Amino acid sequence: MISGKFAITTHILTLLSKFPGEFLSSEFIASSMNLHPVLVRKEIANLKKKFIVESKEGKNGGTRLLKSPSEISLDDIFKLTFDEVTLGYSKNEPNPKCPVGKQMNANLEALYKDVNSTISKQLQAITLEDFSNKF
Repeated sequence: MISGKFAITTHILTLLSKFPGEFLSSEFIASSMNLHPVLVRKEIANLKKKFIVESKEGKNGGTRLLKSPSEISLDDIFKLTFDEVTLGYSKNEPNPKCPVGKQMNANLEALYKDVNSTISKQLQAITLEDFSNKF
């Protein structure tokens, strides 16, 4: 299902790209999004595991980008936050004796596969640098 993780992660990385080489505190990043810093730290931890950002503790600590914004596509960010988009399935298993019910989940699966392919192609064409230049 769709969540706000893509938006949060994109916001974090866009903000970091606007301050190249600087370590930004989670409080500063959180204030930009009106989120609690703990939620920001959770997403930063995921980005650290993927070697997109680095962090340091202490008075002058914070987080900064490890990669150039031109090397990060929005599709890369999307794949950090989702395996794939799904708009969901019925809570109950459809009736296999119904001409619609017996094919509903297979048809939805094919639709979601096409949607994901389209999203991926569009996001591959946009780098974090391209996106950041809008601000």
